[in-house]
Amino acid sequence: MDYLAAVRAFAKSADFGSFSGAARDLGIKTSTVSRYITELETDLGIALFNRSTRGLVLTEGGRVFFAQIQIALTEFDNARSMAAAFNKAPQGLLRVTVPPSFARRHIVPHIGEFLAAYPEIDVDLLAAEEALNLISTEMDLAIRTGSLPDSGLMARRVALHRRVACASPAYLARCGTPATIDSLAEHAIVQQPRTSENRWFAARSGAHRADAEVRIPPLRGRLRCNDYEAVLELALRGFGIAFLPTWLIAPEIDAGRMVRILSDWEIRGGRAPEAVWAIYPPKRVVSTKVRAFMDHFGRVFDAAGLGAGS
Repeated sequence: MDYLAAVRAFAKSADFGSFSGAARDLGIKTSTVSRYITELETDLGIALFNRSTRGLVLTEGGRVFFAQIQIALTEFDNARSMAAAFNKAPQGLLRVTVPPSFARRHIVPHIGEFLAAYPEIDVDLLAAEEALNLISTEMDLAIRTGSLPDSGLMARRVALHRRVACASPAYLARCGTPATIDSLAEHAIVQQPRTSENRWFAARSGAHRADAEVRIPPLRGRLRCNDYEAVLELALRGFGIAFLPTWLIAPEIDAGRMVRILSDWEIRGGRAPEAVWAIYPPKRVVSTKVRAFMDHFGRVFDAAGLGAGS
């Protein structure tokens, strides 16, 4: 007996209340369904159905078997789908939302390589600073930076997000260089939107212990902006100190246009881990186009020294 085929025939017979309905749905003969049920009943040593002129009715033993077999068939089908997904070529329209600054610096320069590697994928790239609802906007994937609020979405860390305090040489020449975390309160800060805890924290670079973390005192500054590129431009023009991620500020520091201050410290928007995250709706099987994008740009970020494991 083909046990899996027999179990499917039983489940369909229970759904339809007849062997003929199960046979039509499965594309096999009614006699084959009847034979499968007889073989199952012999194997189990119980009657699965009571037969009447009005159709099939599950026995008590049949109801127990049907309830458990539905779970097993669902898991089997899920496992089959998950395994088969690895064999499908990535294709279709991939809708991705990315913060504008990160998109310009680290996605757009490499999108051509991705398209060449996956000729069956088209990309709809939406640069948006706000965290869009992936379900209502029908987005396949979001790239987000910083810490993540609790949600029902799946998240994969794909790159580092280390913020540092920095300022232009002109600002430091005019206002001095802060020597301690507390002295930041004496300086103009080009501020960003409120953090999740409405406070900034500083942690010793590379440290993960709670005792290596301190709260930054309340900050002052007449400018606030929600775009990293704009904050960088304001800091370059000498409006104050900025807290910016290394994936954005490193070239400016290397070129001498910006100076990292308090170099033993990293700046954090809260106690939760910060990173660059790939966010996607929860599914039993992650689509091949989403997995292809995450894997491709994971390699790009690794090559640039931004990899999550760096």
